[in-house]
Amino acid sequence: MSYTPFNAPILAGLLGDREITACFSVKVEAAAWALFESALARSQAGEGMIPAESARAIAQVCATFEADMARITEATARDGVPIPEFVRQMRAIIGEPHGQYLHRGATSQDVIDTSLVLRLRPVIEKLRARLEALQVAFDSLDFRFSAQQIMARTRMQTALPVTVSRRIRDWREPLARHVERLVELSPRLLRLQLGGPAGTLAEMDGKGEDVAIGMAGILGLATPSGNWHAQRDAVVEFASLLSLISGTLGKFGQDIALMAQNEFGEVALSGTGGSSAMAHKQNPVKAEALVTLARFNATLVSGMHHSLVHEQERSGSAWALEWMLLPQICVAAGASLRLALELAGSVTAMGSDPA
Repeated sequence: MSYTPFNAPILAGLLGDREITACFSVKVEAAAWALFESALARSQAGEGMIPAESARAIAQVCATFEADMARITEATARDGVPIPEFVRQMRAIIGEPHGQYLHRGATSQDVIDTSLVLRLRPVIEKLRARLEALQVAFDSLDFRFSAQQIMARTRMQTALPVTVSRRIRDWREPLARHVERLVELSPRLLRLQLGGPAGTLAEMDGKGEDVAIGMAGILGLATPSGNWHAQRDAVVEFASLLSLISGTLGKFGQDIALMAQNEFGEVALSGTGGSSAMAHKQNPVKAEALVTLARFNATLVSGMHHSLVHEQERSGSAWALEWMLLPQICVAAGASLRLALELAGSVTAMGSDPA
């Protein structure tokens, strides 16, 4: 076991997702910090706040800079955030007179929050692509088995025969709504963060809004109406949507696990799991994992709602709680979609011929 299943040598293959996990790697995060600093310098130079030569020097270092992460780890234990040490190291490489213009008017939260949304952007793209692929996979199952019959069960009791197509509809239709939700949410979530020490951009010489517009253009992010240091609703809304996605897929997994029971035999799967004690068993491992991940995200998302409670203009404790929870929720949602695609592809038979 490990402190998180997503980097555990044993469990990561079942419950993890390499593509989504990679978006939260230290290397990718530090590269996003550097992207912020480069965009800030370039935009400020465009507004005449810093010399163009300094912006070029900063951008050049940002493009290749590799931070000493061991020292950043030590400094974070003291400072509570990694950016002060990151900026110190980068200034030492840039040198004077240009280094003094690095990070001008910004604060650590600007860097960290903007780097978060830069890394969430590919997460959203991957999740959307998988949601759409899973709709196609369910359409394929419907095409192959739609006329077959299964027994409908309400409250776990036998009801009436229905077509396989009827049950697949319950798996497929929420996926289209989740895609719509991702598309609708993205502009609210993928926004630049720039507020400065107290969220007022007071150290931007009255040019803060223009700098923000320039940065957003460089980074391909939406320009916010103001800073959202203590307004975490879009981040929590995203986490809630991920829990909805994994919950929808948990329903698919639960149905398949029940249909695969020997007593019913309503679905046949390839690549099922084996038992160390009973050679005859064919365990629906992927279906079970979908249920686990749905319950995992349903548990973590409550913590994200706690992270909405920021004190005044910035909270260290609520912010750090978000750092702990959100990456795991993202990986769990990604793993759910990966497993659901694999499970749908493993179905070799479903239902029985109508009488």
